[in-house]
Amino acid sequence: MNLASVFRWILLLIGLLLFIDGFYLISLKKIHLGTVLPLLIGLAFCIYAIWHKKIQIFLTKHPKLNKLWKTGIIFFSLWIISLFSFFYYIQNHIKFQSDRQNLDAIIVLGSGVTQGKPSDTLAKRLDQAAIVAQSNSNALIILTGGLDFGEKDTEAEVMARYLQESYHLDPHKIALEDKSTSTELNLKNSQSILKQHGLNLNSNIAIVTSDFHTIRAAAIAKKQHYTHVDMISAPTPLLTRYNAWLREYFAYISGWVLNEY
Repeated sequence: MNLASVFRWILLLIGLLLFIDGFYLISLKKIHLGTVLPLLIGLAFCIYAIWHKKIQIFLTKHPKLNKLWKTGIIFFSLWIISLFSFFYYIQNHIKFQSDRQNLDAIIVLGSGVTQGKPSDTLAKRLDQAAIVAQSNSNALIILTGGLDFGEKDTEAEVMARYLQESYHLDPHKIALEDKSTSTELNLKNSQSILKQHGLNLNSNIAIVTSDFHTIRAAAIAKKQHYTHVDMISAPTPLLTRYNAWLREYFAYISGWVLNEY
């Protein structure tokens, strides 16, 4: 078996893993770039590995397409390098801390619900928020997130129910921001709730979100003039970790384009 054959077998294996990963998560109704893109890339890898000879013969007969193909491979390679550089950056900027004291408010950013229950990622955020809240019994807890497609209750309502059932937190210390559909709106809409409770952007505030999300969330908070903020990282479940990081890669770019931070 020559080197080219070994490469195609490796490509086929990677393609199958990516396709299965994307297909499985999409079957769980986790439909976003972080799941769709691996499925499509995996499918493309499998097709190329299986029909390599026919593809090469076809490209040889069509010089313009062959040139476009080679250009596409170069851009795809550069994109892969940028993606793994982003993953490396995230990995080296994750900081887990849950021992913050003297907080005035704790803002928990939403991350999707499924059939009236928090997603695995959101549950991790809420678990982390509960630890912080138990050390800051007087802190206001703001739960953020509007109505997801196909759901009856808003994210904020589902989050409140989870915290009360799992941790018996004081419902009088919980406020719901149930209109937002993005991180930017999570933090923007929370400002009026802070004001209603005698707090402001200079108060001591903890923002609880997933590890991969803390960098962008902190940048958005800074743009909105939150001045005394601690970012609290929640671990991302391994099953969806790198899909979530892939999704965050595009969210980070779109946030920059839309001037969210």
